[in-house]
Amino acid sequence: MSKISKLSPRLANQIAAGEVVERPAAVVKELIENSIDAGATRLEIDIEQGGVKLIRIRDDGCGVEKDDLPLAVARHATSKIYDLDDLEGVETLGFRGEALASIGSVSRFNMTSNESDVGTGWQVVTEGRDMEAQVLPAAHPKGTTVEVRDLFFNTPARRKFLRKEKTEFNHLDDVIKRLALSNFNVAFMVRHNQRVIHSLKAARTEVEQDRRVASVCGPNFVQNAVRVDTEVAGLRMWGWMGLPTFSRSQADLQYFFVNGRHVRDKVVTHAVRQAYRDVLYHGRHAAYVLFFELDPKGVDVNVHPTKHEVRFRETRQVHDFLFRSLHRAIAEVTPEDSLATETAGEGTLPNSSAAAQGQVVGEFREQTALGLGQGGGQTEALLQPQATPPGYYAPGNAPSSYVQSNYAPTQVAPVREAMQTYAGLHEPLDGQIAVGGMPEEQGDVPPLGFAVAQLHGVFILAENKDGLIVVDMHAAHERVTYERMKVSWTNQTMKSQPLLVPLSMAISRGEAELAEDSGELFQQLGLVVQRMGPETLLIRQIPVFLKDANVEQLVRDVISDIKTHGSTDRVEERVNTLLSTMACHGSVRANRKLTIPEMNNLLRDMEQTERSGQCNHGRPTWSQMSMKDLDKLFMRGR
Repeated sequence: MSKISKLSPRLANQIAAGEVVERPAAVVKELIENSIDAGATRLEIDIEQGGVKLIRIRDDGCGVEKDDLPLAVARHATSKIYDLDDLEGVETLGFRGEALASIGSVSRFNMTSNESDVGTGWQVVTEGRDMEAQVLPAAHPKGTTVEVRDLFFNTPARRKFLRKEKTEFNHLDDVIKRLALSNFNVAFMVRHNQRVIHSLKAARTEVEQDRRVASVCGPNFVQNAVRVDTEVAGLRMWGWMGLPTFSRSQADLQYFFVNGRHVRDKVVTHAVRQAYRDVLYHGRHAAYVLFFELDPKGVDVNVHPTKHEVRFRETRQVHDFLFRSLHRAIAEVTPEDSLATETAGEGTLPNSSAAAQGQVVGEFREQTALGLGQGGGQTEALLQPQATPPGYYAPGNAPSSYVQSNYAPTQVAPVREAMQTYAGLHEPLDGQIAVGGMPEEQGDVPPLGFAVAQLHGVFILAENKDGLIVVDMHAAHERVTYERMKVSWTNQTMKSQPLLVPLSMAISRGEAELAEDSGELFQQLGLVVQRMGPETLLIRQIPVFLKDANVEQLVRDVISDIKTHGSTDRVEERVNTLLSTMACHGSVRANRKLTIPEMNNLLRDMEQTERSGQCNHGRPTWSQMSMKDLDKLFMRGR
């Protein structure tokens, strides 16, 4: 008897089902993607017992012809690709031709479809050991209905691995949410055990899209997100990027779509994490709903059976585009944009950068402020009095009309001078109380208003046209100083110094070849490395600023980044860490009494500084309390 035998169709399909059909959520994903590929504009999804007892999906797509129904449930039969060129540029969500056959092999399956507006539809049922398809007439409007009952009824080993009904439905619901986010032109009606869970109308305008995102991700996310849209060299990224102050304790609100397909990709994750690096609180995760569009030939979606992973042909280009787009979007949000949300009408959702940049929102709402150390020693020496910068003024001598040019930032100084930012940081005279406010003739009031007083030497209280602004003076000053130091460092050339004794390090042959091929990139980073053997690298020069760093570990990290992402920013990261530390020590500390002009100087600088809504450690720097909020506190108008 031959030791090699051909698998039966049912057993082959059940093996394939092990890759495609992990749980009821995987069935829903495959069926909805087929409906979307068929041009459906409305989906009705009925679920019972978490999808184990029943999954029924009805769409109004193009339908399937009678003669094609048996092929629709056969393995490796598809209408979406015909040759290798089609596979290299897949433009549909499904294409492998295994889903329906795999689902049918582990459930009681039937599909009813009609490809015309008139006439009788047809139903296909697969049963028997060889899964022969039977086609029967059935009444049905244009479109398709797929019904999957008793999932894994014939594979008890798979069924016992399913979780409780609530858990399975939560997984299924996550799949529906992702597909609803990536297909705004499709309406979704979802029922679980005859109870309506979601009723999402098609969203074609920006306002409607905001509402759908709010329905899926929560209204707080949309109110604290920036809408981005960037396109360069055939690459486009658009969507909603959560503000750093709306960070999460888990990465549970991160949706990234590549050509309409939800993916989890390490290149994308790294680019997003790097973009938020300077503004995100330690241990927190960003929230975003982003869509990335590129030529289908530039991405390989046939990497994983469930198509959750993709591979980009130009990894470095994609990484740089995503990082720079998000990094710039975060930097461009100003307090003026942030406060626009406060003046928006009730019941509306922001659809641009009008979001609460400085507000303590999300999971930060319950956190207390971090303690600030006492100024003294070397820190005091960094804050020597100097003349008041031009263009700044106190409320008492403010012009009647606010002119934007009055708030132009001061000229950036070298790094060692960037710490001496503000004028006259000295103790007030005994008995003197710093009190200010808006001038009688207000004119155009700047976004963060005018300083009123200082509270316990920690917070600045300012008055703008909408109410009260509370500023953490140390956090705000720290961000302003840090950004100026970064600009000063960037404007300088990357200086390197030779090592008195070159450092030899042992690495693998592949890493040595990669370092040798990336010599130009190393030089741009201020590193000069030379290959001295098959598995030996010699470090001859390092950046001056990192003379005390662990150079060997730095080079290993750079090689690892180049290998994984095609680029690296390790040197910039180390430099920024040092600058951040210097800015923190060089910023005004708690219990330092500031004069009204000094407070206003800080407010004006915040309005002109990138990422001023968070300090270097990701904490909020300011918060707004509108007159409406204050009225509620004291029950005014009731």
